[in-house]
Amino acid sequence: MEVNTLTWIITLVVIAGFFVFDFFSHVKTPHEPSLKESALWSLFYVALATAFGIFLWIVWAEPGRPHQHGVEFFTGYITEKALSVDNLFVFALIMGAFKIPRKYQQKVLLIGIALALVLRLLFILAGAALIHAWSDVFYLFGIFLLYTAAKLIWEEVTDAPETDPNDLLVIRWLRKVVQVTPDYESDALVVKRGGKRTLTPLFVALVAVGLIDVMFALDSIPAIYGITSEAYIVFTTNAFALLGLRQMYFLLDGLLDRLVYLPYGLGLVLAFIGVKLVLHALHENNLPFINGGADVPVAEISTEASLFTIVGILAVTVLASIWKSKSDARKEKRAEAAAAAS
Repeated sequence: MEVNTLTWIITLVVIAGFFVFDFFSHVKTPHEPSLKESALWSLFYVALATAFGIFLWIVWAEPGRPHQHGVEFFTGYITEKALSVDNLFVFALIMGAFKIPRKYQQKVLLIGIALALVLRLLFILAGAALIHAWSDVFYLFGIFLLYTAAKLIWEEVTDAPETDPNDLLVIRWLRKVVQVTPDYESDALVVKRGGKRTLTPLFVALVAVGLIDVMFALDSIPAIYGITSEAYIVFTTNAFALLGLRQMYFLLDGLLDRLVYLPYGLGLVLAFIGVKLVLHALHENNLPFINGGADVPVAEISTEASLFTIVGILAVTVLASIWKSKSDARKEKRAEAAAAAS
């Protein structure tokens, strides 16, 4: 398989086609999706990503490593899917901050996520160009991921408050320079008032979704580059993870608070990939102040080992979260029974 311009064009058209299909089949008519609808479409997009990964596994072979790109895709997809769950917490915060009626939330999420994917593509291509021009950028990627992991875990330990979307500089600027209606106008993004086009809070909210998702991409994209150096795989893992993100939001809504240990797991995943990137940078070292500019003989972590480690971390943190949630529920019931008895 050759990843050329035609391959990119076909991929972008197909991905865009799924977003358009999603809009006309589910989002154009405002409604609150049922749990069954969200679950079925979530499974559909996971199956679609799995089929694409198998396709890469079969057709994109290189001498000495026939299935390497397929393994890289699955590792990257699982990592990106897990990191995208953290986005859902912030999406819920945006919905609450802007007081978006539930039947309009699908439109905000779909268009906001599509905007985020376009911006992510620019980041991915810029990252590929940077890696090609300066391979030692992996040091910066690795250190940044280690810092992000420590910050994520520290904020969870200290219970730091989430950033209010209304406090984002671009949102404050948008409200100052563009007129925004005080109330929602059905699911319209722009309305005419006094002969002038005026934005609605729904438009501001979807901009917040797109921009905040890109902020999360500042750590997830370097994380995927820690798994593969192929910009095509980095993009497709991001695209397939984002395609089903809207459905996952409604599927996991109400369950997110129960995944109490997930942020720790995500922090450990980012730290693990950060270490992997630093080891890779040392192995391909060109910096003159490290080992005289020569390669440092360190062990590197294989993609297969990364896959098992990431899946293991996520499985342990999710299972531990479920156990704690059930344990807390039992304690609450015993406390209620004891209070009733007294």
